[in-house]
Amino acid sequence: MSSLTPSSRAPRLAAAVPYLALLGAIISLTAGTSFAKSLYPMVGPAGTSALRVGLSALMLLAVWRPWRARFTRSDLKALALYGVVMGFMNLSFYMSLNTIPLGVALAIEFTGPLAVALFNARRLIHVVWVGFAVLGLVLLLPLDGAGEALDPLGCAFAAMAAFCWALYIVFGKRVSHLPSGPTVAVGMSAAALTVVPFGAATAGFSLLSPSILGLGLIVALVSSALPYTLDMVALRGIPKRTFGVLLSGDPAVGALAGLWVLGEHLSTLQWLAIAAVITASVGAVLTSPPGEDQPLQEPGAPA
Repeated sequence: MSSLTPSSRAPRLAAAVPYLALLGAIISLTAGTSFAKSLYPMVGPAGTSALRVGLSALMLLAVWRPWRARFTRSDLKALALYGVVMGFMNLSFYMSLNTIPLGVALAIEFTGPLAVALFNARRLIHVVWVGFAVLGLVLLLPLDGAGEALDPLGCAFAAMAAFCWALYIVFGKRVSHLPSGPTVAVGMSAAALTVVPFGAATAGFSLLSPSILGLGLIVALVSSALPYTLDMVALRGIPKRTFGVLLSGDPAVGALAGLWVLGEHLSTLQWLAIAAVITASVGAVLTSPPGEDQPLQEPGAPA
């Protein structure tokens, strides 16, 4: 018979909720991204990205009604940069998924925030983590015959997503003093204005098909609205250092989701590459000085 009373179980359950929320956010994001690929035959990657970002923007506008916030002109300029980078990050990532596996794309993209985390590194140990990240990229990218028959264009789009993710963090910090809900709503709206024209140019009026809009709504909910909400719950109860370490498992979860949902089988070399990137990410978080242990991803940033 358990010695735990209902009153003693309650604090343990409350402490577990943020970690369960983060796990749910990671699973929801990767599952939503995997499901999004089912739209590719109908509207292509640009059309899928347009649906995800556009419908997410409409949902956020309805919830947060940012027009009630008092943004200055300089705030709006900063939010525009934040949103445009967010839009290109999403578009580049979805374009990469057209030709390379989800886990591989996530590993390449994850080098963006990792580069930001290591940019101002002053410790010798950080050179080790840079080495792991470089090793992962060498194993993944088709450089001089290295890599495992990955499409160069898909890798280039993933690298562009990584670059945009790094910029997203930089520009995101510039607007971090603003109210979070309205800020994300305005940013996502700017992202939609950036991405939707590309989707409309490639998919045309098929984006307005009721069946496709329904699938797009599911993608927007599962890969944007739900993980963003769960991230908020997680961040309130998980130390930033721990949050960053746990989040570093994203590429591995993505690889497993790609395997189970999409049947994307990775080679042993590609799994080792993903492990190298995750090791670099975890190491960078754990060896950051106190006060600099920021998570490698801001809420709502997932591609």
